[in-house]
Amino acid sequence: MATSRRPGRLFWKFFLSQWIGMVLTLVSVVSYFHLTGRPPPPDSGDLLFGVVPMVPFTAGVLTMLLTSAGLAWYLSRPIRQLSWALRQIAEGNLDTRVRHRMGGRDDEIVDLAGDFDRMARQVQRLTESRQQLLHDISHELRSPLARLQVAIGLVRQDPASFGPMLDRIERESQRLDGLVEELLTWHRLEAGAAVPPTSRIDVIELLQAIAEDAQFEAQLQGKKVRVDLPGEFVTQAHGELLYRGYENVIRNAVKFTRPGSLVSVTARIDEASACLTCIVEDDGQGVPADMVEAIFEPFARVAGSENVQGVGLGLAIAQRAFALHGGSIRAETRQGAGLTMVMVLPASRIDGSPASA
Repeated sequence: MATSRRPGRLFWKFFLSQWIGMVLTLVSVVSYFHLTGRPPPPDSGDLLFGVVPMVPFTAGVLTMLLTSAGLAWYLSRPIRQLSWALRQIAEGNLDTRVRHRMGGRDDEIVDLAGDFDRMARQVQRLTESRQQLLHDISHELRSPLARLQVAIGLVRQDPASFGPMLDRIERESQRLDGLVEELLTWHRLEAGAAVPPTSRIDVIELLQAIAEDAQFEAQLQGKKVRVDLPGEFVTQAHGELLYRGYENVIRNAVKFTRPGSLVSVTARIDEASACLTCIVEDDGQGVPADMVEAIFEPFARVAGSENVQGVGLGLAIAQRAFALHGGSIRAETRQGAGLTMVMVLPASRIDGSPASA
């Protein structure tokens, strides 16, 4: 719906306030000459309005009328544009933008229009990502459910295949359970829901345990995990969330590295900044440069990884887990092949604030 061109309430308020101010000024001048008995210059025989000559009086009235109307229109029009844009957003038209409607003016109202456009873009992006997320969740749930239905149908047709199909049903139910668990974890982190209490943990010990489990999985696939860790790094943290964050990254590296290759897990402590930097390198196909940020989005998939088991939430969970502890995680491409994941964890920090010892 286009904005109405009729003057609104704000226009008339500005107009009347300017008009009243100017009329009061004129009344004060007239009252001054009337009370003092002095004739206004020039003292001539011109047609008067009271003690004021008619020609300048008429010119003044017209000037007041035009300037009041112009100022009121100038101030109220952009606000009406903002009001129209807000109604459009409320009606679901998230592609509405208002800055270009402000013309060439440069003032605080234009700054407000720019802030509105940034807000609208963010709302549009979040809404689209939510819709994409629902689509991806539906797809991820549909696949194991479809395989379960097929397995049940085969058992009904051939009861003798119950044993092998039971194994298939068990695997698919485990995948569904893992998917639901990943979704719940990601949702809790995304929504800022209550998380387990913090405790003092040795992150190096935690990394060692994760690497040992990863090595057990890797050797079954002809891969290796090499670990280079310092002595200890004790901090106040959510142990379960940190475990999930590190585990997701290291297990991802084991999944994607080539058979017969090596996954390197290295950690170093920066005494100056009291941070632990953990670097995980694999020898897989790598990630395109334009995807190094996108892989942290829920259900993100890199071309060629469709056959790798997983639901695409691991790195999204890791990113939020490290952010909760005031840390960060980033991906770096390497020349040739492979991917490097760099995780930085500050000591004793939760939500970016120092935690009590």
